[in-house]
Amino acid sequence: MRKKQSSNYENEMRLAKLCERNSAISIVSGRWKSQIVFNIFLGNDRFHLLQQQLPGISETVLARQLKELELHAILVKKEMPETVPIGKRYILTNKGLDLVPILDSLCNWGKLYANGKEIEVK
Repeated sequence: MRKKQSSNYENEMRLAKLCERNSAISIVSGRWKSQIVFNIFLGNDRFHLLQQQLPGISETVLARQLKELELHAILVKKEMPETVPIGKRYILTNKGLDLVPILDSLCNWGKLYANGKEIEVK
């Protein structure tokens, strides 16, 4: 979340206009976002469940990352009126569900090279 008057924000907007790839990377960048999306996909759809599955994340950071993902329509927050007190859960939108296999591919790419795949120049 950048100030709209900052040069960083202006550069981000300029790059997003050049190529949607830059916009997409900007949306999912952040230390925890991919793990949050994946955990919601796996059914950990409440704030406390996400905290349990992501040791080391602070409440503040989790709340901020969830808000940013909601802002970009990756997920929505829904009330659960059947709970007392009324709870909230996070649900991936179609945009968020479409992101899951992409994140999975990135994970596999990272594992491949972390496990020692030789790097070549072709």
